[in-house]
Formats: sequence, structure tokens, C-alpha cells
Amino acid sequence: MDGELVTDLESGAANRFVRAERALRAIGTTLDDRRTAAELAAFLVEELCDSATVDLYRSREGHHGQEKSLQPVATAGRRALLDSLGKGPRENVSVRALDAGHPLTVSLVPGRGAGQTALSVPLLTRDRAYGVALALRAGRPFDDDETAAAHYAARLTAAHLRYADDQREAGPRVWDLQKVLPADPGRPHPDVDLVLRHAPGPVGGHWCETVRLHSGRTLLVAGDVMGHGLDAAIDMNAYRCLLRYIASTDLAPHGILRRLDATMSTESGRRPATCLLALLDPAHGTALLAGAGHPPPVVVHADGSTAPVALPEGPPLGTGGSAYRATSLPLAPDDTLVMFTYGLIGRRGEDIDTSLGRLAALRVRPGQGVGGLLDELLAGLPAGSPDDAPDGPGADRTGDGSSVIAARLLSRP
Repeated sequence: MDGELVTDLESGAANRFVRAERALRAIGTTLDDRRTAAELAAFLVEELCDSATVDLYRSREGHHGQEKSLQPVATAGRRALLDSLGKGPRENVSVRALDAGHPLTVSLVPGRGAGQTALSVPLLTRDRAYGVALALRAGRPFDDDETAAAHYAARLTAAHLRYADDQREAGPRVWDLQKVLPADPGRPHPDVDLVLRHAPGPVGGHWCETVRLHSGRTLLVAGDVMGHGLDAAIDMNAYRCLLRYIASTDLAPHGILRRLDATMSTESGRRPATCLLALLDPAHGTALLAGAGHPPPVVVHADGSTAPVALPEGPPLGTGGSAYRATSLPLAPDDTLVMFTYGLIGRRGEDIDTSLGRLAALRVRPGQGVGGLLDELLAGLPAGSPDDAPDGPGADRTGDGSSVIAARLLSRP
């Protein structure tokens, strides 16, 4: 008997762990509230019930604002529920919000929902309520493990909704900061055809830019500061300012990275960052490249094929490693160098080599200008998954948004 009890307890704990892992993978893939609610509904149906409805508060005025009324935004599995009820109407289930943060009253109309069980769970964070989820099924009541799984999924959903609110609130402050600080992308020399693209995402520290140097050379920069939010954006501007100053001393790309790393590693509280530099030299038809934990660039050739560039590996900036080396890359006529931040290619749970391989397998129509080529390249990549990336240089940063820079040399000796 004792052995059976231990086995049952172990089995219940294992089931809770598995469901928690599934919830982490399934819920919160974007910053869109409606999609997050739909993901919760889908998870509940997949794991626990026949039908689920998620309602979010219609009026949302910040973390301490007044939540006034519920708005149905997501359902899943309704057909399964209706079939179990003999195709009865949806109105046989009614939900009423008593007050923000309080439980809901769930009523099943007598005679139409016989044998149905309902479970309602609030979407709560520490200091506010975001809505409620309702799970329905035919047959037995929800057991303790199932109830715990529903509450965990609801809390996870609320945490993602709060994070999305934080991003929306921080966004205007970050853009104001970037207007004040010297964050202008710079201008290349006229013998470089260059296009920049920025994809929206959570507030953070990814950037691409150019630094115009003497003798007709242009330095291309792609960088990504660890983490998200206002702090990451502030550190991004610190890296950009210092990098521009160091680049003006005429150091080679690997020398710039060494100086930048040595300085940033002594500043307490600075976040590490990945970085890729490419010094374009139209007079010699070359690019001198060096990287600090950043994804390598690709070259799109004149025939439309794409190939990654092999680079010596170096540690992220701000770690004190300073072991950076450069490699020279010849650029043939009509070759286009494309540099990007991780959000362009990264996918949840995917190895970086697989992500780069997908990009390298793309082909574009030959004979295009840089802008058209870059647009076609971006269109060929699947949409990214959300915002579940761990904080860490070179880690999975899917959903961070992305910055991309494409350049082609226009003059040759």
C-alpha cells in the first residue's frame, strides 16, 4: 500500500512537471494580448477540458488602474463542447465578473448542461487581475493536479500580459531616450550602397549602424545587448557611443573590439553584448570582419545564392575576454554583405547552426538592387516565435525584433 502511494505521488508530480513544461512552451509566444489569451485557451483544451474561454478586462489603465468589464477574446474547443451537449447553444454557460480580482460565478443552465463540470481560474499577478479563464468538460470533476495545472497556466498567462504592458509603457521612454542620445545610424561613403531595416519587437538593445571613416572606408556595425527593457536600451547607447569614438582612432575591427571589451568590462553593472564589425574598403574590394559572440554575416552573390561567412569566434563584449581576431573577405562585383541581429534568424529551441542554415539556403532573384534584395531575403524567412528568450549573450533571443544591414561596394580599383 505504501509503495502504491509513493508511486501515485511520484506520478502526480511528474504529470504536473510535464504540464508546466508544456505551458511554458505554448503560452506567451508574442506580446499580443489576444494571441496570449488564445494560447491559454488552446493549452487548456489540449491538456484538461473540452472547451475553454478566456476573458480579459476591457479597460486597462496601467498596473493600478481600474478594470471595469470583461471582454471575451479567446475560445478553444467549442465544437467538442457543443457535441457533448447535443449541439446545445453556447448560452447554456454564463459567466459574471463580481469584481476585479475576485472569483467568478459560473452557472450551468439546468437541463442543458447535465453532466458538465466547470473550472474558473483568475489571471492574477502579484498586484493586479487581468481576466479569467473558464474550462468546461463532460464527465468527472477536475482533480487536484488538473486544477493546479490550470492555475499555473493562468498565472503564466498573467505574467506574460504584465510583461507586454511593461513593454508598451517603456516603449515611448526608450524612443525619447534614443532621440536624445547620439543614436543616429550614421552615413556611409557614396561608394557603398547600403540599406538598413528594423523589425519591431520588445524594447531592448539590438542595433545596426555605419561609421564613416577616412580614405573612403565605412565600418558596418551589428550589435545586441543582453536582456530587454530600458536598461538594455541605455547600455546599447553606451556601447554605440564608445564604439564610434574608438573607431575614429583608425583601429582595425578586432582592435576596436578589444578596446571596447576592456573598457566595458570595468564598468560595474554594464550588460554584456554581442557585436559584429565589417570594415568595407572599396579601393581594394574587401571587407575586414571581426566578431564578439555575434552571428556571422552572409554574402548574397550575383547569381542570387546565399552563403554564410566563416569568422573566428570571440567572447561577448563586457566579459573581459578580449580574444578577438579578424578575417578578410573579398567582395566580388554585385556581392552583397548582410549583417543582422539574432532576432532575424533565431527560433525557439533551435540551434544557431540550423537557423543560419535556413538563411544560407535562401535564393533571391539576381540583378536586384540592395533594397529589393534585402526585402526578398527577409520575406523568405519564416515569422519568428515570441518573446521567451533567456537573458544571455548569444542565447535564444527569438522575438526580440531585429536590425539588418545590407551593403554592396559600388566602386572597384
